[in-house]
Amino acid sequence: MTGALAGSAGAGSQTAVGPAGPGGQGAGEGPLLSARDIAVYFPVGSPLAARVRNQPRLLRAVDGVDLELGRGDALALVGESGSGKSTFALALAGLRPVDLGEIRFEGRLLPRHRSRADLRRIQMVFQDPYSSLNPRLSVGAMLRELVRVHNVVPSGEVVEYCSQLLTLVGLGQDALRAYPRQFSGGQRQRVAIARALALRPDVLVADEPVSALDVSVQATILNLLRDLRAELGLTLLLISHNLAVVRHLCDRVAVMYLGRIVETGSAEQLFGNPQHPYTRGLLAAIPRLTDSAGTGRAADAGPAVIGDPPSALRIPAGCRFRTRCPIAQPRCETDDPVLLSGPGEPGHRVACHFAFAGAGSAPPGGGPGGSDGRG
Repeated sequence: MTGALAGSAGAGSQTAVGPAGPGGQGAGEGPLLSARDIAVYFPVGSPLAARVRNQPRLLRAVDGVDLELGRGDALALVGESGSGKSTFALALAGLRPVDLGEIRFEGRLLPRHRSRADLRRIQMVFQDPYSSLNPRLSVGAMLRELVRVHNVVPSGEVVEYCSQLLTLVGLGQDALRAYPRQFSGGQRQRVAIARALALRPDVLVADEPVSALDVSVQATILNLLRDLRAELGLTLLLISHNLAVVRHLCDRVAVMYLGRIVETGSAEQLFGNPQHPYTRGLLAAIPRLTDSAGTGRAADAGPAVIGDPPSALRIPAGCRFRTRCPIAQPRCETDDPVLLSGPGEPGHRVACHFAFAGAGSAPPGGGPGGSDGRG
């Protein structure tokens, strides 16, 4: 059963973002999925007014993102709501055209309008399982239609194949006759995962797969994704704002802020030695009953990151995090930092002028959030 469902998904591990590190992609092996300088813009306001001003008003949801995924990787993309994570995921899956940049799969450039075969290779699991399932179709009808349209298996094997899919995600055969409204939230998400796996994808993009579920159900879905990755050799891209979820499931992490990736590295590097003030702020915002993990923050401390993100219609010049950064300096107003690797950490890259230089590298009192160099 596993071999039939795995399709072309293979084994092995490669570096997800940035240069290869320990355990990353081997020499001579290219990434399975790569994105270069991806930008996705949304026009805002009246098209007539934009023509009169000769300057279209664009919301830059994704603004120059580079990312690589190797076969078998598990990469998390994290950040606050509105940082562009879901829009970028839709672009990778071919559900939203990109305005700039290119996406390659196994080294081949994917066109703006993808073929049905290309769309099958990257599948998504959406945040709300109820709204992403057709309420008028039973689970069996939903899966059978999908398998037949895409000719996944011969017509005589469709029913058995659908049964195997439900077994794989931990549901019984009686689920084939049931409708989405008859399931709990966790069961609906299992159905959504089965639907995504039906096309035998190489890459599974999970967009906040547990944020709409009860805490008691979240662990079961996360364990299911972990087991499926190991059993089928799936490559996983997890979109989340919950860093506890990320640490449970992923090998590598990319932190996104206002349409850009500001820090990437292994899970050990980002949780053990975060360098960007925004990453430190996200880690400090994880709820705790007591001060722990060497954060120096009490349980009743104030916000870990001060203020709200700027509008994507008016992105600040220079470093886009400078308006909330506790160590911002005058150069941050003019110089836009790029992702650079730290000394001795080739897989750990940060877009900050003061990364890898110690907390004392910036003069105190430079930013709005404090003076100790920690977000």
